[in-house]
Amino acid sequence: MIEMADIFRQYKYEYLREYGDRILPSHRKAIDDIISCRTPALGGNLYSCPSCGEQRYSYHSCGNRHCPKCGNDDATRWVEKQSARIPEVPCFLLTFTLPHELNKVVRSNQKDCYSLLFKASSASIRKLSADPRHLGAQPGMLGVLHTWGRDLSYHTHVHYLVPGGGIDKNGKWCRTPYEEFFLPVRALSLIYRAKLRDGMKILSLYNAVPEKAWKKDWVVHCEPAGQGPEAIRYLSRYIYRVAITNNRIISLRDDKVTFRYQPVETKDWKYMTLPVLVFMARFLQHVLPKGFCKVRYYGYLHQRCTEKLNSIREQLGLSPVIIPIERPKKYFCHYCGTELIPGAALERMRAPP
Repeated sequence: MIEMADIFRQYKYEYLREYGDRILPSHRKAIDDIISCRTPALGGNLYSCPSCGEQRYSYHSCGNRHCPKCGNDDATRWVEKQSARIPEVPCFLLTFTLPHELNKVVRSNQKDCYSLLFKASSASIRKLSADPRHLGAQPGMLGVLHTWGRDLSYHTHVHYLVPGGGIDKNGKWCRTPYEEFFLPVRALSLIYRAKLRDGMKILSLYNAVPEKAWKKDWVVHCEPAGQGPEAIRYLSRYIYRVAITNNRIISLRDDKVTFRYQPVETKDWKYMTLPVLVFMARFLQHVLPKGFCKVRYYGYLHQRCTEKLNSIREQLGLSPVIIPIERPKKYFCHYCGTELIPGAALERMRAPP
């Protein structure tokens, strides 16, 4: 099976020659990390079986959040931690998208525009939630940024997981009056567009956006996401998902990559073939700026609001928040099933200067 690391390893220097100084440092780092992930280049540990003597080499992961090989262990730990925090109430998934007319300016000003997307969308939810006609309370939100469509196109949007209720000024839990949605999306869309437009003016980017973008309808989507912990498991697929996984890459032939994807409107798999350098560029355009936080917490779901969250859980008859202790990962023998014992550390194999 062909992997992203194989493509980067084979075409790295051709890509660097093609794009030269236009390549961002974060893109160069992503290429190098993905190439070295789980190889002797990063070192690792030697595990041995006390029963049959079988040995296993376990090389370190690169830890890059854009790497198709990394993330599964992080996803498991995140689900355990957040499942212990979120109230067991019906939750909703709200998705805020940006019209494609903004793609050029957003791509050229990623850090500012991604931050503005979070600010405008979260403020829209808070504003409409404060209206007594809808909720009249402060909501809790967990947001995650995505920049890709399923065919690796540039499609910036943010998902929010929102429990179906909030806490009012008196600290009382208020349940949403709606069953199938958290807030009216039409009203939410209008507020969102206005807030993002005002933010673009503050960033002096408003004139770079085509006028028709502000006249068209903006899309905010809302759907039920299940009960608390169930909704967290649902959202984890969005948080630790990368632009494309290795199992979607079908082939690399004649300097072209073929991959599969599922369009939003259908579950039928489709295939796309791109020149390898174009494919690499499509993937790398989704590498986030260094240090940018793609997952954010608001309201009573913020990390510093444990006391407020415990008050909500008490009102709902739930136990206080208890964060599970992280346990070290265990490895087992492929032959006899005995737990492997860690042995010698394997040093990094650095390339010659």
